[in-house]
Amino acid sequence: MVNIKSDQIAKMEKHYRIALINSVVGYRPLNLLGTTSIDGISNLCIISSAFHLGSNPPLLGMVIRPEREHNDTLKNIRETGQYTLNNVLPAWYMQAHQTSASYPSGVSEFDVCGFKKQYVKGFKAPFVGQSSVSIGLELKEMMDMEINGTTIVIGEIVQILTDDAIIGEDGTIDHIKAETMAVAGLDAYFLPQPVGRLAYAKPGVEPHQLNEQLLKP
Repeated sequence: MVNIKSDQIAKMEKHYRIALINSVVGYRPLNLLGTTSIDGISNLCIISSAFHLGSNPPLLGMVIRPEREHNDTLKNIRETGQYTLNNVLPAWYMQAHQTSASYPSGVSEFDVCGFKKQYVKGFKAPFVGQSSVSIGLELKEMMDMEINGTTIVIGEIVQILTDDAIIGEDGTIDHIKAETMAVAGLDAYFLPQPVGRLAYAKPGVEPHQLNEQLLKP
């Protein structure tokens, strides 16, 4: 087993280091982040940093890279206070990947990458028409990180767009049915496979399957 230490990481070639550090934690959630400017220009970018922060209130966080001149995402969120997270389906992962390209400010990745804008009355930010699970969020807090210039964005879930058949009886979203993709690193995309669901963990009780039927495709 190799043991890679911090001084070795610091000396690595830039692109090798980026690939290593981005992939080391394994599979991550994959979403398309939809925003709009105060002038009504839509923006779409792929992210893999969304994380659960709490259920009451329903909060999600995400990490956004340092703000740059051609990056409209943070600017749009700051100005409008609303944004969407949309899952990526297998038929659209290449187009989703293309949204990471450095398009000039004011260019809509919805348009150039072929994604349909879907609007909900009373909500400013566009949802992705080609997604099976979409989340509308309202900005609650932003934290600018001095350590590396990134920004942690925390939003409250105010909309969930999906099909009834994708939501289980206990409220769990079935991401296998939804065909939600995951990502490892910067460019390796995956479709997750179910292994099982386990019952609530209690001291003195052996782990056991919640429902064996969930293991079946």
